Amino acid sequence: MTPAFGLSTIGQIALMVRDIGSAVEFYRDKLGLPFLLQTPKMAFFDCDGVRLVLGPEEADRRTYSSLIYFKVREIEAASAELQSRGVIFQRDPHLVARLPDYDLWMAFFRDPDGNALALMCEKPRPAL
Repeated sequence: MTPAFGLSTIGQIALMVRDIGSAVEFYRDKLGLPFLLQTPKMAFFDCDGVRLVLGPEEADRRTYSSLIYFKVREIEAASAELQSRGVIFQRDPHLVARLPDYDLWMAFFRDPDGNALALMCEKPRPAL
């Protein structure tokens, strides 16, 4: 019997910060979180396999202070299943970044209290 679909694995959590430099110093140097990489606006840390993303508060993100990303194998199937259960997506599955080993896809939705949530999927890139 196939188990029923359900979300379980958290892939990353995003926190909005005012000053990326100060935030990197705090999380990397004071807390000792393993630093992965930094872009001009964002920084990424490894929390035992769960990524912590620090980024700026943007106009379209002012209604939340953090965002939980649930990791799924097949984002289109997961999105369709959740929609069949009444979950309304604000942003359907879409490509976010092409990384060396995989393409990162995401889809965004909210819980009944307006908390931001997302699906994330690391789609392997075809071998050349």
